[in-house]
Amino acid sequence: MQWHLKSFEQLSGDELYRILRERVGVFMLEQNCLYPEIDGKDPQCHHLFAEKDGQIAAYCRLLPPGVAYAQSSIGRVLVNDAFRGQGLAQEMMTRAIAFLTEESGEKEIKIQAQHYLEKFYGSFGFRPISEVYPEDGIPHVDMLRGGNA
Repeated sequence: MQWHLKSFEQLSGDELYRILRERVGVFMLEQNCLYPEIDGKDPQCHHLFAEKDGQIAAYCRLLPPGVAYAQSSIGRVLVNDAFRGQGLAQEMMTRAIAFLTEESGEKEIKIQAQHYLEKFYGSFGFRPISEVYPEDGIPHVDMLRGGNA
């Protein structure tokens, strides 16, 4: 398993294609949601992903402050179904948080989490800051790590 952290400009065309294919596969097809997956935010983000034998095993995007929220954010968190149950989500979140807090100096990270993953994100210091609400037919909750909110 090889991990990569790249800005949008550093992604090859092939890497971007494989990332978008995986995101569409998980968020639109697997979760049966019709929404604008390509939302214009990717060029402003860093992209953290693990690959094995040319396949995207895990992925998330790291958004700087002001792109989705006033705070930095982690979004589009996924693990390819062929690689689930191997601890990749935990490793990826640890890497993502380390990049945002240690390398980028961010004090707060805000996420929009699927409600069933609230305990998972809570294990990384995120706490709910909203009531549960529907987003694309799936219960979500806003969560924050750091800060006072």
